[in-house]
Order: sequence, then C-alpha cells, then structure tokens
Amino acid sequence: MFYKFKAVTLLCCGLCAAVIFGTAGCSSEHYKADADKEVYKIINTKWRDSFGQKANYTISDVPPSPNDVQIENAVPPLGTINLAQAVAMATAHNRDYQTQKEDLYLRALTLTLDRHDFAAKWFGTFDGAYARDSEDETLNYQGELGFKRLLADGADVSVSLAYDWLRYLTGDPRASIGSVLTASITQPLLRNSGRKVVQEKLTQSERETLYQIRAFNRYRQEFVVSIVSDYYHVLQRRDVVTNAENNYKRRVESRQRLEMEADAGRTNRFEVDQARQRELDAMDNYVRDQQNYQQALDSFKIRLALPTDANVELDQNELRALENIGVNQPDYTVDIAIETALIRRLDLATSMDRIDDAVRKVMVAEDSLGAELDLVGGLEVGSTPPTAYDRLQFHRGSYSFGLGADLPLDRKLERNAYRRTLIELERQQRNYDNDEDTVKLQVRQAYRDLEQASESYNIQKNSLNLAQTRVESTTLLLEAGRLTTRDLLEAQDALLQAQNSLTSALISHAIAKLSFFRDVGILQVRPDGMWGQHESGSHELGKSGKPEVTDSKLPNS
Repeated sequence: MFYKFKAVTLLCCGLCAAVIFGTAGCSSEHYKADADKEVYKIINTKWRDSFGQKANYTISDVPPSPNDVQIENAVPPLGTINLAQAVAMATAHNRDYQTQKEDLYLRALTLTLDRHDFAAKWFGTFDGAYARDSEDETLNYQGELGFKRLLADGADVSVSLAYDWLRYLTGDPRASIGSVLTASITQPLLRNSGRKVVQEKLTQSERETLYQIRAFNRYRQEFVVSIVSDYYHVLQRRDVVTNAENNYKRRVESRQRLEMEADAGRTNRFEVDQARQRELDAMDNYVRDQQNYQQALDSFKIRLALPTDANVELDQNELRALENIGVNQPDYTVDIAIETALIRRLDLATSMDRIDDAVRKVMVAEDSLGAELDLVGGLEVGSTPPTAYDRLQFHRGSYSFGLGADLPLDRKLERNAYRRTLIELERQQRNYDNDEDTVKLQVRQAYRDLEQASESYNIQKNSLNLAQTRVESTTLLLEAGRLTTRDLLEAQDALLQAQNSLTSALISHAIAKLSFFRDVGILQVRPDGMWGQHESGSHELGKSGKPEVTDSKLPNS
C-alpha cells in the first residue's frame, strides 16, 4: 500500500511540476515575440495598397522589415546632411514618428484581446496541502482543468473537470481520489442575442484598427511635408545670412568710398555718417540673422533626433537644385483636385465609416430595450468512489435545464442610452458633412496657395532683376554726382529685400506643391521616407486599374 501511495504521490507531483515548470518555461521574450507576431499579422492583413507602401511601421524593439529605411542616427562623415538623408533620418528616428508607430501597435494589440473574448479560455489550477492534528496526518491534492467560451451568437459555455486526492498518513491508511465533471451553457434567445449585437465590441475594435492604419498613413504624408518644409526653411535662414553678409560688405565698400570722397572734398561728411549708420545696422542684422539660423538648425536637429551640439550643416546644393527646377504647376483643375480628394483622403474615408459605426450602435441600443430570455442548462457528474476517478457516473449525475427571463419593466438606463445613440448618429452625420466641406476648403486653399506662390515667385524674380539694375545704375549716378548717398543706400536695402523675398517665394512654392499633393490625398510616401505622387489621381488610371505613381518634381524625390 505504501508503494502504491508513493507512486500516486510521485505521479501527482510530477504532473504538478510539469504544469508549473512548463508554463514558467515560456519566458517573457516568448510572450513578447508572440504578441509581435499576432499584432503585425493583423496590421499586414488590414493594410491596403491604397493606404501607402508598407514600410517603416514597426516599432523600435521589433526587427525591421526589409523595406524599412535603415540609416544611422549620426552625423555624416562630411558633416553635411542632404534632403534625402534628412527625411530618412527623421523617418527612422524622429520621436513623434516612433510614437505614431507605437499607437498603431497598441491599437492592434487591443484588438488581439477583443478577439480573445470569443476564443476558448483555458484555465488550470492545482493546490496541495499537508495537515496534521492530534489524531491524524493528511496529504491532499486538488486540481481543476477546463475552459470557458463565448460564442458568436451569445451563448456562454463553461466546462471543467476537477480532481481531489486525499491520503491519511497515519492511523487507517485510507486514500480517496475522485473527479467531478461540470458544464453549463447560457443561450440568450431575445435580448443580447445575434451575431451583430454580441460581436459589436469586436466589430468596432476591428474597424478602429483599420482607422488607425489609415491615420498612420495620413500622418506619414503630413510628416514628410513637415520635414521637407523645415529643411528648406533652415536653408532659407542660411540664405538670409549669406545675403546679410553680402549686404554688410556692400555697406562697408560704400562707406569707405564715401570717406575717400569726403577727404577729397567731393562729398559732405553727413553722407559718410549716413553710410556708417547703415553699415552698423547691416552688421547688427547680420549677427541677428546668424543667431536665428543657428536656432532654426538646432531645432531641426531635434526633429532628426540628433543632439543640438552635433556639428552638422544642411546641403545648400538642395536650394540651388530647387532654383534650377524653378516653378511648375501640377496638371490639375480645382474641380478634379476636389473630386480626387473626396475619393483618396484617408481621414475622410474614416469619417464616412464612422456613420456606419453610429448606425450599428443604434441597433445595439435598440436591442437592449427588449425583454431578456435565456435558455440555461448545466450538468455535474462525479466519479465512482473511492478511487475510480476515471469512471464518471453519468447515470447519477445532476442535470438542469430551464429559462430565465427579465421583463422590460425598468429600461430607463437603456432608454437614455438608445436616445443618446440616435443623437450621436446625427452628430456623426454632421461631422462627416463638415469634414467633407473641410477637405474641399483645404484643397481650394492649397490650390490658391499654389497659384499665389507661383505668381509671387515670378514677381520676386522680376523684382530682384530690377533691384540689381537699380544698384548698378545708382552707383554710377552717385559717382557722377547726380544722386545722393541716400539713393544708393535705399537701392541696397531694396536689393537685400528682393534677394530674401525670391528665396522665400521659391521655397513657399515647393512647400505649397507638396501640401497640395498631401491635401488632395495623392502624396505617396516611399520606403526610403521620400515621396512620389499619383500623376493623375482618380481621373486617369493605369493598366493595373490603379493610379500611376511618379516621382515628384522636387530635388532628390
């Protein structure tokens, strides 16, 4: 008997150890990898080609996909960052971009739990105890294994098998081992029944994940425009410094020439003082512009996740490349641009889908107003005592079957919830109408900005030519004694302003063009972080039935 007791004890201990150490064998890394696998399977399944290219969407502690941009977050060997490098570095390391990727991951992670609500949830427990009193010693093991599951039609099923083993260690060497099988099911027949009602939470979670994918791709469009805009504006600041330096040198030359003429008696001394005052003003502006440029550069370093003390410069060749391209307009009319935006804007698609969500919420709330009637069943079957734990006595089991009802006598809470969903539906319809009008407004504004930037560039180009001619002619007339020093100083001021205004207009046009593509919804973010665009949007399709994608006409695109 002792050997039988020992064998059973060892068997139970072995099973206990296998469960405990088998479960513990799943390390934290295993759980992390399992979560990552499930999350990105969801994202990859829901991602559509029309959203954008599938790249640069995995969080930092997950192995990157082959399409992800991989660039070291460090200063290039020559200390100069071109536009393509800047966009790639920002895509790979920008902190806000990382947060957006994490938001996408967390949204899909929430969906895994909502899906799990309809999966079989297994559970297993084990307890062991030793007890001693004045008369006896006992050793007891208890265990239970089972699962619970919520079915798509609302049925709630639970099944478990419990074991109980008891051994008296002294006195009468009695032992008992038994098992009990229990099961229950609750099937709603009226309220809270039907797939659409029962699975509403899961349906909404599935759609929220899709919305988050759209939002992430919309963010990528906005992100690349903002990085390019910041890059060019830093270059603009650098160009302002160059213009200020050249202006200061012109002031010095003018003052020195006037001093020589004053010493020779050909110019009044007060004109020299005027030139000296403008020289000091030019020097002050030069110093201020240098500080503004350094501040803008340091701020841009933060966007690239570089330390502000990193010794880097932006490539001024990018500005010259932009000058070589000049100004060109997309082949769009405003009506076609609006039509395309209404089809391609991801945020507008989500706003429209939320109307469907509100309609479903009304249906679910309406269901909750009715009577509740549940079909309830259960069983409990024990084993043959005292040790035949594997022989269940179904003929002696306890079985139950019945109905449970809840009449709709007090539905104030549900009534209010139903009324609230009707109002939310009206609100969402208005929100969509407003979003649609906002998209139209944004496209119209972007179109106007693009036209205005184009006209401004041409005007400023003519203005610069005029200012250069004015400085040259004023200098000659001053030397001939036909003009005063003030005329030359004013001409030099006009030249400085024209130089800065032309660069500003050029950059404004480049950003306006990108912003136009973004607002129309045709800006495509490439795996390297740069951009392309659908050449003809929705009104001309390629052989594949999808809009053709071409590179944008900006440098390094």
